Amino acid sequence: MELIEETIDPNTKLIFICSPNNPTGNSIFKEDIEMLLNNFDGLVIVDEAYINYAKQKTLIPELTEYTNLVILQTLSKAWGLAGLRLGMAFAAKKIIDYFNKVKYPYNINSATQALAMEALNNISSVNNWTKTTVEQRELLKAELLKLPLTQFVYPSDANFILAKMIDAKRIYDYLCKKGIIVRDRSNVILCEDCLRITIGTPEENKQLMEALKLI
Repeated sequence: MELIEETIDPNTKLIFICSPNNPTGNSIFKEDIEMLLNNFDGLVIVDEAYINYAKQKTLIPELTEYTNLVILQTLSKAWGLAGLRLGMAFAAKKIIDYFNKVKYPYNINSATQALAMEALNNISSVNNWTKTTVEQRELLKAELLKLPLTQFVYPSDANFILAKMIDAKRIYDYLCKKGIIVRDRSNVILCEDCLRITIGTPEENKQLMEALKLI
């Protein structure tokens, strides 16, 4: 957060924060975001795409206090509706009025609206899916740390784990041949030799660990 504050200059118009973060899965503390909101005149945009998997709660209730806060969410992650390509922006009326001036003249199509409303009425199932994913995330992290190939597993509040491995490219290629697809993030700055592993079903996670143990 100190580096963000040092980077701000008179030309800075907005600060974009991904929390939980991608690709690490880290969350930014609510108190730190509030500090930015209190000390920055521009927009603070918080992407909460993975918020359903986090210990921290959404910042939506803070909209009544901060007129420079914009929160982004999506139905693509915990809701399992990536194919809808439907996201939401929450902000003060003044900001939304500006959005309405520049958005496309047509709204979300009626079929997408109907599916979204049906999903929002299914919150109990989503909560159960989320709970299972979080439990599997912690189990998978513990199993990965037992492997001699694993150097470090970053703390995650998302539906994935970022793990620093020994020779990540070789592991990635090996898993691909086994039909197991993870993401090699080695080309991302500070993520050298890191694999990003999305949490699967218990059976999928078991298959992953069995494959890794064979290397």
